[in-house]
Amino acid sequence: MGSDRHYPEEAPSHMVSVDGFWMDRTPVTNRQFKQFVRATGHVTFAEVAPDPANYPDALPHLIFAGSLVFTPPDYPVDLRDYSQWWTLLKGANWRHPYGPKSNIKSLDDHPVVHVTHADALAYARWAGKDLPTEAEWEFAARGGLDGAEYAWGDEFVPGGVHQANTWQGHFPFENRCEDGHARTSPAMTYPPNGYGVFDMIGNVWEWTSDWWAPKHRADAKKACCIPQNPRGGSEHDSHDPSLPLSRIPRKVIKGGSHLCAPNYCRRYRPAARHAEPIDTSTSHLGFRCITRSGRK
Repeated sequence: MGSDRHYPEEAPSHMVSVDGFWMDRTPVTNRQFKQFVRATGHVTFAEVAPDPANYPDALPHLIFAGSLVFTPPDYPVDLRDYSQWWTLLKGANWRHPYGPKSNIKSLDDHPVVHVTHADALAYARWAGKDLPTEAEWEFAARGGLDGAEYAWGDEFVPGGVHQANTWQGHFPFENRCEDGHARTSPAMTYPPNGYGVFDMIGNVWEWTSDWWAPKHRADAKKACCIPQNPRGGSEHDSHDPSLPLSRIPRKVIKGGSHLCAPNYCRRYRPAARHAEPIDTSTSHLGFRCITRSGRK
């Protein structure tokens, strides 16, 4: 688990062990999430205006029901400033992924997006399942290729054939769409990995159940002490230290998305990981579920 060759938060590479589990073949799709909402009446976080009391430092005109939507500029920008391509858009939610004038009528087989961690967990519990831990997710993503760079091997585009929905070109202003998709793609568009699981890499990031920690724990000193079913850090320590007034903890998300590019966010790998506040939803973040009880 992890990697010593890429971003610092992926290190150190270390041994872990997980019990058997069943992983959904695909991320949860709009069709599946629609069934959940119809059955339960669930209203997602992005569909409700936030309570200003929970965001004392927010500008009043930004307190509205909405979500973060990727809005590409048409020229090069400072890659340190993500506000150049992310827009908090009023009316954006899972039904309207690119704003109130958009819809999902032709996107039934695409991953649902604009879901917070609580939305994902609500679906999982309704389905009689759970969200994977980071270790479970990474184990499934590797598809049996222990230590391989990608979920399909060590070559990113073997034989010139794209294995995942990622960004081709200079992010965020030039997307050549050589893989055929500018945004999300239908589940099962690309080949499965060695475990028969689709879309673990690219397309949309996926929530896990683990609290964020900035690094992995090092290997156990003795083989007998290899962590079994490890969990992430603590809720308290998951807060962003650069935002000392923030009261929003963060979870680990995995897999990268269609916005991951060679010049920015090379996180289209099983070992890659990122922190996401639990109240944040975006146009490139979804989830999938697992079952640990031995039932398919």
